[in-house]
Amino acid sequence: MIALVDCNNFYVSCERVFRPELELKPVVVLSNNDGCIISRSNEAKKLGIAMGEPAFKREKFMKENGVVCFSSNYALYGDMSQRVMDTLREAAPEIEVYSIDEAFLNLAGIQNLYSFAERLREKVKKDTGIPVSIGIGNTKSLAKIANKEAKNGNGVFIIDNPHIRKAILMNTPIGKVWGIGRRHQKRLLGYNIDNAYRFSQLSDNWVKKNMTVVGHRIQRELRGEPCISMEQVPPAKKVIATTRAFGKKLTDKSLIKEAVATYAVRCAEKLRKQQSAANLLTVFIHTDPFSATESVYYKSQTAILPIASNHNTVLVKAAYKALETIFIEGLKYKKAGVIVEAIVPENNLQGNLFFEGNQAKLNILSEVNDSINRRYGRDTLRLAAQGNKKEWKLRQQKLSKGYTTKLDEIIDVKS
Repeated sequence: MIALVDCNNFYVSCERVFRPELELKPVVVLSNNDGCIISRSNEAKKLGIAMGEPAFKREKFMKENGVVCFSSNYALYGDMSQRVMDTLREAAPEIEVYSIDEAFLNLAGIQNLYSFAERLREKVKKDTGIPVSIGIGNTKSLAKIANKEAKNGNGVFIIDNPHIRKAILMNTPIGKVWGIGRRHQKRLLGYNIDNAYRFSQLSDNWVKKNMTVVGHRIQRELRGEPCISMEQVPPAKKVIATTRAFGKKLTDKSLIKEAVATYAVRCAEKLRKQQSAANLLTVFIHTDPFSATESVYYKSQTAILPIASNHNTVLVKAAYKALETIFIEGLKYKKAGVIVEAIVPENNLQGNLFFEGNQAKLNILSEVNDSINRRYGRDTLRLAAQGNKKEWKLRQQKLSKGYTTKLDEIIDVKS
């Protein structure tokens, strides 16, 4: 059997761990630049606050109803996620971390599944403070559906016989099935296939013809046939991007260069983390697309690296060259980003006689850079090109403390 463990309202739950007085109160977490609502407590949901709503449109309503707002604190959420996953690893022989707040567990050999799930929920709550829901089925797809039932019930739900499976699938809209996108959903609804059970009963040949092998795999999973294996090591990303909206509109080229340099460094860090290197780097910039008074401008430029690389200096130099070709003076820029592609393993690089850098020295520099930043915090050691970020950093007016990520913000416990 497979379990899907999903943290409840994860970002909100992370904030509540360190602000217990917020339990049972409406709480929301906002996206970058405090733009949209991306996490809601159950109390906020009951007030009718929708996912993805622009925060400014609900500002008066939230104030009148005592809704507590937080800026997104991704460093805190990432650390809390790691703590949850470490707890899950202690409980199950095999785990696949699916996202920041979800993990699949292989429960092979475990007898009393319900009792196990209840104890696991209690352990995660005790060790981390994060509440979780657990759905169990004999395939990943069924575990996903069971998890939705668990969230609507008492926190644990198991699909362990054909009668339960049929009843649950009949009550699962086809658009809620894991892996069924909007295009396939529209096609299936056209044939009156509006729930997961009807989809599972379609002929294999029709599904293969109209939804390829992937769709057929999902169908078999819904029937109870395991087709999607556990992945203990996440596959390397084929495209890596770092994009951010600025805290305010920028016209100063030097500030935009600082931002682009930082985004390039972030991409390099992600490449090194998965032991990869990129052959292509793209920079884009754009103005505010919703402005009624300013010129709308969006432009990107792709650079071919002389040799696939994951080094800060190499990616920053390439990003600077790309930015030079697309930057126009006088415009008010709202956002920029760096994207790296054509990613290959770092231990299998094709050389280039015309590459001026010393690869061995760059490797040593990267190792030292990463080691220092792991120990003392991100950007303790950084390139001068990255600047100080004060002029272009994200707007985070409601940011909580780095309770677990900054030594000077750790909670003081007094007896």
